[in-house]
Amino acid sequence: MEKITEQKWQLSKDWFKAIKLPWEFFLILITALVFTLCSFASPYFLDVWNLSDATFNFVEKAIVALPLAMLIICRDIDLSIASIIALSSVAMGFAAQYGLGLELIVIIGISVGVLCGLFNGWVVTHFDIPAIVVTIGTMSLFRGISYILLGDQVLKDYPDGFEYFGQGYIYWVFSFEFALFLLAAVFFYALLHKTNFGRRCYAIGNNPTAAFYSGINVKRHRLLLFVIVGALAGVAAVLLTSRLGSTRPTIALGWELSIITMVVLGGVNIMGGAGSIPGVFIAVFLMGIVTFGLGLLNVPGIVMSIIIGGMLISVIATPVLIKKFSHRGS
Repeated sequence: MEKITEQKWQLSKDWFKAIKLPWEFFLILITALVFTLCSFASPYFLDVWNLSDATFNFVEKAIVALPLAMLIICRDIDLSIASIIALSSVAMGFAAQYGLGLELIVIIGISVGVLCGLFNGWVVTHFDIPAIVVTIGTMSLFRGISYILLGDQVLKDYPDGFEYFGQGYIYWVFSFEFALFLLAAVFFYALLHKTNFGRRCYAIGNNPTAAFYSGINVKRHRLLLFVIVGALAGVAAVLLTSRLGSTRPTIALGWELSIITMVVLGGVNIMGGAGSIPGVFIAVFLMGIVTFGLGLLNVPGIVMSIIIGGMLISVIATPVLIKKFSHRGS
């Protein structure tokens, strides 16, 4: 009996090792399964306009997740992304109150994001402080500045045309936000997977010391990634503020968890050195379908947060369990 059990274990282990399918393949399977379950769970799920409106719930987060994936591949992280969105939104709100034009308001929103990212990157690279420590601090700093500047006020006197960024449609059911996300996905795919810049991200993530001695300016590269993340957080602020039509200091509160979950669920190693933009792209839709389906079923927001947290823990734990499984009995 013991011999038979050992043989079965060996067969299962050999079968497991024989499967070398990419993480993206499993994400596609899970996404298809969730999509099918949701279509049976609610009669309103397959309505094309409902699906189109559902994209508004995750596109702003997804736009930030793309550059954040590259930053995490480089062994860094930015936990202040939601607070950058809030501060950028507040800056746009005050710009609108002072009567500035549409173009200037958008430029100010993105510029504040760039400056916040630059500040994060400069502190991390100049003082050699871990990014998680710095951005936990700036998460409170940027959000605190937003509260100080705005208090309990709501700013909503934006000029005509501003609402198009977050509410407009380019063609039929394709919103401006969604089209911008698709363009961003193509851009970051090319940047990470087809350029020397992307190859440097993987090199730094796998071994920053070796990358330095191979001639890569590691600090400058990391600084630039923080700036890119800040810039896309500024873009997300423009879209979100436009969609809501107002600015509050609580805007994008708690988005850090959702955005990081998108990245990690997409197969990006939280320890750096591995991951892909296609994986993050698929994970974005998976999370969007999950939240949209649960919303149609009237699942409370706190339960959704529990589910998202569970997904994050499961994805982080899965590689560890796989490694233990593949080495067990060796």
